[in-house]
Formats: sequence, C-alpha cells, structure tokens
Amino acid sequence: MESFAVRMTQITKSFAGNRVLHGVDFTLEKGEIHALVGGNGAGKSTLMKILEGVYSADSGQIEVDGRPVQIRSAQDARALGIGMIFQEFSLIPTLSVAQNVFLTQEPRSGAGLINDRESEHRTRAIFAEMEEKIDPRARLGDLSTGYWQLTEIAKALAQEARVLIMDEPTASLTATETESLFGLIRKLKARGISIIYISHRMEEIFRITDRITVLRDGQRIVTEQTSNLTMQQVIDHIVGQTMEQAFAWRERQIDRGVAPLLEVRGITAGHRVRGVSFSLYPGEILGIAGLMGSGRTELARALFGIDQIEAGEILVRGRRVDIRSPEDAIAAGFSLVPEDRRLQGLVLDHSVKDNLLLPLLQRLRQGGFIDDSKGDQVTQSFVNSLQIKTDSIFKPVRLLSGGNQQKVVIGKWLATEPDVLIMDEPTAGVDIRAKTEILGVIRRLADSGKGVIVISSEPAELLAVSDRMLLLQDGTLKREMNRQEISSEEELHHAVQAAH
Repeated sequence: MESFAVRMTQITKSFAGNRVLHGVDFTLEKGEIHALVGGNGAGKSTLMKILEGVYSADSGQIEVDGRPVQIRSAQDARALGIGMIFQEFSLIPTLSVAQNVFLTQEPRSGAGLINDRESEHRTRAIFAEMEEKIDPRARLGDLSTGYWQLTEIAKALAQEARVLIMDEPTASLTATETESLFGLIRKLKARGISIIYISHRMEEIFRITDRITVLRDGQRIVTEQTSNLTMQQVIDHIVGQTMEQAFAWRERQIDRGVAPLLEVRGITAGHRVRGVSFSLYPGEILGIAGLMGSGRTELARALFGIDQIEAGEILVRGRRVDIRSPEDAIAAGFSLVPEDRRLQGLVLDHSVKDNLLLPLLQRLRQGGFIDDSKGDQVTQSFVNSLQIKTDSIFKPVRLLSGGNQQKVVIGKWLATEPDVLIMDEPTAGVDIRAKTEILGVIRRLADSGKGVIVISSEPAELLAVSDRMLLLQDGTLKREMNRQEISSEEELHHAVQAAH
C-alpha cells in the first residue's frame, strides 16, 4: 500500500524568467507531521501554492495517494483532499462558526435554500471528532483567536481534507491556545490525517513534527527525521553556513586619528534623550544597547529631525548642522531605517520601485517629469546589490517577505547616498537567514567608509557587527565600550543590566 499521502518530484517554477524552484522533491507520509522550513524567499510558499492549486508547476510530477494528478485550481486540490490553513484567516467575523465552516459549501434544503440547521449539526459533529467544544451558533467575532484557528481547521475537515497545510498556525495564538492546537494536531495525526507544518519557530517544530525538510534558494537542502537533527543543524541548513560563522565578529581597523564623521555634543530631546554625547568615525559601526525605555529610539528620532533637539549640537565632518526636520537630516547626510518598517518605512501598496525611489523623486525629475528609465535602472541596481528577491520591480512591496521588505527600506535610504546611516532594530521580524544577509549589508556599508549606528535589542546582533558600543539608561549615556572588552552575550547582557 502506498505510504505517501503526497509525493512531489522535480518541481520547477519560474516567474518572469526568475526561477524560484529548482527541481524540488518533497514527500508527505500518511499520518505524518512534516515541517517545511527555510528563510524568506526559500520557496516554501511557492511549493505549497503549487500543491494547493494556486500556481501550476512548470515541470515535475505530483502524486496523491500513489496516483499522478494534475492540480490546476484550489477546487482540484480540495477534491483530492488537500486543504490549506493560511496564516491570515479566511473567515468572516460577523457570521456564526457554522456559517464560516461551510462558507461557499452550504448544505441546502429541498427547495434550494441554505440550511443553517444542517450546517450547525454537521459543525457540531466535526468538533466532536476534534474533541473540541464550540457552539456552532456563536458569532465568530465574539470568540478568541484560538477558536478562529479551530474553525479554520474544522472548515478544512468539512471538505474532507486528508492533507492539511498549516502556514504559521501559532503566529496569533497565546501560549495556552498553542498548547490546545498542538493537542488537536496530534489527534488529527492519530486519525491518519497528514500535516505539512510551516513555521519559523524552531522550538515548535522540534516539539510537534516527525520529519523536517529545509529549502534554501528554491532547492531542497535536506529531509530528515526530526529526532536525527539538532536545532543548530536546521538553522545552519537554512542559513547556508554555521551560526558561528554568520554572527562571528571580525575586528576592523578604524582610524580614530582622523576627524570624526559625526560628533554629538550634549543633545537633549524630550524626556528620553538627556545630554548625550558621542563620536562616530568614518567606516565605524557604533552599536547602541539599553533596555526598553532607555531612549535608544528617541535618540535616533532626534538625530533624524523627527523629535526637536532642545539643547546641544551636532557636527558632521567638523561643521555644525542644524537639524529641525528629516529634510534637514537628509541634507546633512543622515538616513534612518526605522524601527517599524511596515508603519514607518514603506508604502505597502506601492511597488518596490516606488518605495525605493521615494526619497529621490526630485533628483529624477527632468523638465518637470520623472525619468522612468533612469528610475528603473537605479531600482534594479539596488535589487541586485542587496539581493532583494522579487520577480518584478513593479510588484507591490506588501507581497515581499519580511526580510526583503527590510532590504527595500535599507535600499531606499542608501539611494540618498548618506554619510551616516542610523538603523533601528534592522533585523526585527525577519528570519535567521535574512538576519545574516542584513548584517552583511551593514558590514559592507561600513567598509565603504560610511558611519553606521545600529540600535538593537539582540545582543548577538550587536556583538556581530559593532566596533564600539554605547549603553543608554533613562536617556543618558552610562557607559562606552570597545567591542574587544566584551567576550560574550552574557557579558553584554550583564553590562546592560548594570547600567540600569
């Protein structure tokens, strides 16, 4: 008897000439929980969308229960017993649980009318099989996120799914709701349902899955029993090098005998920046550490002209500059990669090109019109140099992975050719591989002679790139340290705690 619920063989897929899957093999055994992991842009979503019928593979073969199949639509996938539970719920909060479970598949009466009573009866039976107690008549919007997730699963089971694809299923759940979900997943497995589990959360993967497949750059790197792998090995496969290599500090030669690129003398701004002084030299990476509320972000905002500087002065290459607005900061050679890229760094519905060129519109004007050809060239150059994974510079930036969105924000400000680049939590919300790529970008910028200020809550990140570090507490500078003085994350953590 065929042991595989799904077998995908030599799957390839390209978009606009850009190949994103290179002959990928993937198998899912019956009654198995199989983790599919990889960095942003590794090909996980594309592979699963092919299985779900959203995309068609360019080449390769798919078998379900041992039979070759053609999956051209979501309806084809559903007919084969394949259901996908997306990270963003496809539910309507104003409808009842039962109405959501049978949405677009409603039972009908003999007269052809929707039979809500039958929907409720079937929904109650499905939840009984799941060993969950939920009132089918409850309005979904009145229930917690955990119940939304259970409703999504019930919706798939109502369509007789034998294969469930779960995309970041715990992203919106509390710890208690996550435990409940894990219990349900184990029950589904016991019933012979096969589950593909996509998640960035390594601890979950090692708790709940039987096998792990790692994709990187559209290729399958490894498939192995979870029990035969360590978390570190999986991370190394995702990144393509060991974490020790990716986060290894490389001592850099900084000439502090020359004039500082930036001098900050006793600046005060609001209640969170009080009399802060420091210098930044050409080619130097200055890390800023401190607990939440220490004034790290407020210092960045003051330097970039978002918050008003009430006292003190700023000098760039020995010349005093007055920064009262972001426009003043940009003119003085500053740029800021903000803490929240989605709210502060991007116009999500606009294209990669529009976002990258936003600070350059005046430069690209010729006779009152934007030079589109030059804009395309500039955009493509940053897409190439920062290795932004997109099939088109005209693609809405909201459709990119978190790591590639962050690279667009970085590229946008590099396009202004700054002398000083301020980066506030530059790797927040991106996967481990994207983190290492962004750290590489930071090092290259400093190697080119720019001054870089990195604000981060992650000690490993600061230790990986900083030449010097400033410790802030309550808006004041408590300590300055050379990187050589710090031997470990624990030592930096203790130094931050001691500063408070």
